[in-house]
Amino acid sequence: MCHRCRKWIEVARIMGAVRQPTPDVVAHRGASAHRAEHTHGAYELALEQGADALECDIRVSRDGRLVCVHDRRIDRTSSGRGVVSELTVASMSEVDFGGWHQEPPVSADELVRRPAATPEHGVLTLDELLGLVRDHSRPVRLFIETKHPVRYGGLVEHKLVALLARHGLAAPTDPESSPVLMMSFSQSAVRRFREAAPGVPTVLLFDRFRSSWRSGVLPPWADLAGPDIRLLREDPGLVARVAALGRDTYCWTVDDPADVELCRRAGVRFVATNSPASTRFHLAESESAQFGSVTAD
Repeated sequence: MCHRCRKWIEVARIMGAVRQPTPDVVAHRGASAHRAEHTHGAYELALEQGADALECDIRVSRDGRLVCVHDRRIDRTSSGRGVVSELTVASMSEVDFGGWHQEPPVSADELVRRPAATPEHGVLTLDELLGLVRDHSRPVRLFIETKHPVRYGGLVEHKLVALLARHGLAAPTDPESSPVLMMSFSQSAVRRFREAAPGVPTVLLFDRFRSSWRSGVLPPWADLAGPDIRLLREDPGLVARVAALGRDTYCWTVDDPADVELCRRAGVRFVATNSPASTRFHLAESESAQFGSVTAD
């Protein structure tokens, strides 16, 4: 395509004449703006809010279980203390992972009247979350991020493949419709997972550019680009360059309405957000306004 054609397509896109597909909304650690992250309550609310997919971080507990915890320690997100890799699931079952989260009050009256945050005892395991996704009334995808560096190294990816196999998810017939996607900031982790489960799509997360990534070129074992929203603010054309090479983009973490619109206009496939309901609302508003303006013309 000539430079002049590209220029006019970009102008038309900006003016709203080229309709972009609506991104899928991914609930980042559940509806974590409104419920404690990585809890049943957060994920159930995300599903109620119409999220197309859920996202979680996983770590290996002392007894070799995959648990949904972002931090190395449980101190920030629970009533307990300690390093995840040094705690068993049984020991974490006595800890409250839900009661710590409280949304900021909008008024003094609300602060007095509203109920306390709901306690949730016990860490959420990935096995339980996979069951929640499986049993939901509509198809929902799950993005699973492995955290690195960790004490157990590559064991987390091997355990993830084994657990997905037990759920019948390790060898999807069509990667495009796979119920699960694996992602990580670690290139070694993504490559290791791809070698063990070649049919499951992978996302390479990044919060800074390498020269090849800026041009849209990803490693062969990464199916999707996973940039931080700050990178797209700096260079929204990244999405088009990735798409030109046959890949999609997963962008995190997208909460501000201006960022939601940026992702929609750029053609991002998946937007990870802490507030699925408001993100879906902003996307629907933008789609309605754009479609209305195009048909009116």
